[in-house]
Amino acid sequence: MAERSWLWGCVFVGLWSLILSKTEDRLEVPENSAATLPCKATQNNAKRTEWKFEDNGNVVLFYHDNQLTDAYKDRVTFFSNEILFKSVTRKDSGRYTCMVLGNTFDESVVDLVVQVPPSKPKAQVPSVVTIGSKAVLSCVETDGNPRPTFKWFRNNSEMPSDPKSNSLFRNSSYVLDSSTGVLTFNPATAFDAGEYYCVAENKVGAPQKSDTVQMQTSELNVGGIVAGVVVLLLVLALVVFGIWFAYSRGYLRQRKGTTGSKKVIYSQPSKQSEGEFKQTSSFLV
Repeated sequence: MAERSWLWGCVFVGLWSLILSKTEDRLEVPENSAATLPCKATQNNAKRTEWKFEDNGNVVLFYHDNQLTDAYKDRVTFFSNEILFKSVTRKDSGRYTCMVLGNTFDESVVDLVVQVPPSKPKAQVPSVVTIGSKAVLSCVETDGNPRPTFKWFRNNSEMPSDPKSNSLFRNSSYVLDSSTGVLTFNPATAFDAGEYYCVAENKVGAPQKSDTVQMQTSELNVGGIVAGVVVLLLVLALVVFGIWFAYSRGYLRQRKGTTGSKKVIYSQPSKQSEGEFKQTSSFLV
């Protein structure tokens, strides 16, 4: 029991020292520029140093056995206390971990954010929206890093997050999510018709504006729906009447096959005594 307690105590001390020794930094660098990532995990008698890269759950060990892997040989220079990227791209964004093994284990983490200005977003706007229904507008941009925030404009006026805060939009009922770029009208009203565009920005480079898209609103055409139903019923009634009329006139009845003409079979007269005559013909129907 004492030996087991001592073992668990060593494990706890080791984990606690690992937590204390782990340091994290964040580095933001514009795309296509150089970047220096420090390694703060130091050991007086370091036996081995390794670097790994992690992005979206994918882990790559790019420095081990005292050498860089092929994908980094021409782009990265290794030093004992740092690594130097000659030029970073947006694919280099992620978490870098320096691991040093000596008398104990130590590691440090650098979150690298490669800054990329947003590209021109695309405003996905329905052309016609029925008044009283739900309408969803989306602003799509896939290049910016950090992730851009979004603004919406109607008729060249910026839409506030709260429509009641501006007299131009207080007759509307919408929800604007600036982090996703989704603008939702629920329900849409006649006041929501207009020209829409969105803007994406992440404070890296200039904000980018989408093309302008026209959105119209229309009322539900109840009269047209009723008229369509009436026309459909009339067509069905005419079809049924046509079938009944054709059947009543006998056009659809199956005609019975006609019988063949009567066949007459004559038998040759047998020899009779002279002076006698007997007709032996018979008729077979």
